[in-house]
Amino acid sequence: MIDRLKKALQDASDMLMDQAKGFSNTAREKSYEIIEDWLGVFPALEKYGLQLTSFALSIALSPALEAEMTGDHDKFSSESLDTILEEVKGDPALTSVFTTIKTTYSLHRRTKASLPDPLILKIKIRISPEIKVYLGEPIIE
Repeated sequence: MIDRLKKALQDASDMLMDQAKGFSNTAREKSYEIIEDWLGVFPALEKYGLQLTSFALSIALSPALEAEMTGDHDKFSSESLDTILEEVKGDPALTSVFTTIKTTYSLHRRTKASLPDPLILKIKIRISPEIKVYLGEPIIE
């Protein structure tokens, strides 16, 4: 009886391990597809005045690509961001980036604080991409 219970538990454990491997392979492939799609975004961002300052790839169950770009505030006035957003309409990745930049500037203006240099754009590409915009260099990350 105990042997049958141990065998049933082992079979269930093996089945769960096989499923987890399948999920991790699927997640890994999906991550690589997303990363590949985003690689074409960086030249477009450079065209708009953002310079790539760091680039990293992490390999895990869900791989991720991280990039940091900097730019001058002068190139991203409210009017120029509206123009850029009109130009990139139809490209979800670029629209997400420039909408995040525009929103960050808008919220910062409401603080009535001086605008610190530089503009820093951090993008982390994984199954769910993350876009961060810093106005000034973060001291603690």
